[in-house]
Amino acid sequence: MKGPFLGGMFSRHVKRHPGLIPLIGFISVGLGSAVLYLLRLALYSPDVSWDRKNNPEPWNKLSPTDQYKFLAVSTDYKSLKKDRPNF
Repeated sequence: MKGPFLGGMFSRHVKRHPGLIPLIGFISVGLGSAVLYLLRLALYSPDVSWDRKNNPEPWNKLSPTDQYKFLAVSTDYKSLKKDRPNF
């Protein structure tokens, strides 16, 4: 019976102190964005290899025009040329 009791206690506490609503909202947005960023790093980063048998080195399959950084301020990835050997 702890689940419904805690939910009811939480809602009563928020009703008594309405100044907590923005705090809870900002904390929720911060936690949500942190989780989404970690998922982005885990799924789209070339440094992470989930399948070692079929793709042991995923960073070798990137072309020079692939943008893998989250924010590139001064680099234009479309104009880059390949300057590394094929493996």
